[in-house]
Amino acid sequence: MTSRKFPSPSALIFDMDGVLVDSEPLHKRAKEEAFRQFGIVLPESVYDSYKGRPDETMLPEILAKNGGTERLAELSRLKREIFESLEHELQPVPGAVDFVIWAKSRYRIAVATSATPRNRGAALKMLGLGDHFDAIVDHGRSPRPKPDPDVFLLAMADLGVGVGDCWIIEDSLNGIAAAKSAGCVTVGITTTFDAGKLSAAGADVVVESFAELRLLLGSL
Repeated sequence: MTSRKFPSPSALIFDMDGVLVDSEPLHKRAKEEAFRQFGIVLPESVYDSYKGRPDETMLPEILAKNGGTERLAELSRLKREIFESLEHELQPVPGAVDFVIWAKSRYRIAVATSATPRNRGAALKMLGLGDHFDAIVDHGRSPRPKPDPDVFLLAMADLGVGVGDCWIIEDSLNGIAAAKSAGCVTVGITTTFDAGKLSAAGADVVVESFAELRLLLGSL
């Protein structure tokens, strides 16, 4: 765990994909298969660069570089159908559910995600956490994707807290950038990127697990 000393927060905001649910591998598999059916093969670095950003950003940009966006609706539908066929494999990030339950009794908590309302609802239902959060912001409410901070600013407004009261928990480099732009203490958890990349992206605190984060918060 790497961190500097910060005041104790009164609110925590969680990203969802890669923080609460281990969905990034399933999204990547669905995109790889959808692109393959369109004759497109992408290197790992391209997928890494889009982690934490919605399909509405990635799919048209990739199509535009590979012959045009005329079939965007077809590609979007195909990727969605493939992901939903894999969704039964969705698993929680280790320790996430217990941490949210612990945090609920101590802080105001929110989810702020680039996921669609449908995917967000399905994931929180799988976790058994649908009614645990004081605020939920997803792509249906915040169409500007990360690294734009809009999703976090809306969550803070819903919670009634300021930037100095809130810690944001993220796993992606775009998410870290968005959280820093929002002005909050930013926690990077190493479920998707390693500690060095999270720190380089601007994370104030880097943890390997929710157990480490709980220890840190308990020491403040």
